[in-house]
Amino acid sequence: MAGYSKKREVPRVSLLGRPTTRARATLDVQICDLSVRGARIEHMSLLRPGSACTLELPPACGGMVLAAQIVWSRVVGTHEGSAGERQLRYQSGLSFTEITREQQALLGSALEKMIPAGGLDLARLFL
Repeated sequence: MAGYSKKREVPRVSLLGRPTTRARATLDVQICDLSVRGARIEHMSLLRPGSACTLELPPACGGMVLAAQIVWSRVVGTHEGSAGERQLRYQSGLSFTEITREQQALLGSALEKMIPAGGLDLARLFL
């Protein structure tokens, strides 16, 4: 989304290897970064801002399925498909909409384990 400049409310953690998960039952996505409030994902199909979805987190991130809303989505490049065709590659920002305090704590704990010692102030995650 052009002109999008809202500052993050909480820090996000970049995930090495970008684990593959699902944002909808039919869409494979890669998680680029993740916080207790939302995520940035990469995928091969258009997701419309304002739409609702769910995000299945891998076991290393708590193994939860969280309800989310697509905040923004944009084309970030192309990908060559298995038949040699060019496909658009997208990234989208998700905001978790119904995350409980228990889910936040579980996710925060998982994210803390992914950060080298002293790299993340957990208190800021819950502001």
